[in-house]
Amino acid sequence: MTQPALDEAFSGVKPVADALRFDEAALGRWMKDNVEGHSGPLSVRQFKGGQSNPTYRIDAGGKSYVLRRKPPGKLLPSAHAVDREYRVMKALGEAGFPAPKMHGLCENEAVIGTAFYVMDFVDGRIFWDPYLPALEKAERGAIYDSLNATLARLHAYEPETIGLGDYGKPDAYIARQIARWSKQYKASETEAIESMDQLIDWLPEAAPAQERAGIVHGDYRLDNVIFAHDRPEVIAVLDWELSTLGDPLADFTYQLMQWRTPKDIRNGFMGVDIEALGIPSEADYVRAYCERTGRDDLPKLDFYFAYNLFRLAAIVQGVYARSLQGNASNERAKEMGAMVKPMADYAWTFAQRQGA
Repeated sequence: MTQPALDEAFSGVKPVADALRFDEAALGRWMKDNVEGHSGPLSVRQFKGGQSNPTYRIDAGGKSYVLRRKPPGKLLPSAHAVDREYRVMKALGEAGFPAPKMHGLCENEAVIGTAFYVMDFVDGRIFWDPYLPALEKAERGAIYDSLNATLARLHAYEPETIGLGDYGKPDAYIARQIARWSKQYKASETEAIESMDQLIDWLPEAAPAQERAGIVHGDYRLDNVIFAHDRPEVIAVLDWELSTLGDPLADFTYQLMQWRTPKDIRNGFMGVDIEALGIPSEADYVRAYCERTGRDDLPKLDFYFAYNLFRLAAIVQGVYARSLQGNASNERAKEMGAMVKPMADYAWTFAQRQGA
């Protein structure tokens, strides 16, 4: 998609979809009791972006908030954990990491139908097109450098020092993720895909030992962060649904897939003259992360790319399956079903290289 098409599809707000409406008066009563400074009638609109947890802009009393909730309907086990999102952003924000200010978590489904939380609306720039066509060459490089530095900063935290020591099991992250997404994929499978089945068999045996446990975002990419309007600086990291304790290298290599995927799979950089755009090369991006985290290199990259593409394919399959039930957050979700097989096939090519 072109930049205007991406912006139109994902940026800004729209009227709330019929399937995702809720009792706005009930929300207003809850906010009056739980959000300090809330006053007056509220208006609710739905953000266009996002595929998993429905997200809304709430305007009330001259202030703007964001509400993020579990989607209605039948959900996959352990998915859409808004309570975990709330907890990790609250802890990280209080530690000085760029996260929105959290106002309250409601786990009482009687209020609007599903659990939700409310946080500050952060006014800044979200870039949906990874080629950043609206920016000058120098700023493109600075945007990616800030993205790199922010992830390295996240991975530097010792979880127990900021109250997240029990945020997940610290060991065997990759093995647990493979088991989880294999199960989630099978629960949402709509057609047989040979490469997905091959990956489900191959990945557990090929997984490397975990070096250390840190906080992992789980879906760290350009369009999940907000940049300041006047400078190339990350001011908020969003969408923490998949966050936990685990292997920081899995988190970093998930973002690094941008450099190893073609345009038609993930708006990737393969086949694009990123040097002319001012976007750092894969080698430079890896070098910057290693310098910031005290590493010498990144081992077993082919495994990590196979694993991350498999995981992404399983996530996309879940989004597609929800779209068939009518409770996906984004109206383009049905189109995503066609992406699963190409991602799985491409993941299997990395697995074959790693196993060679």
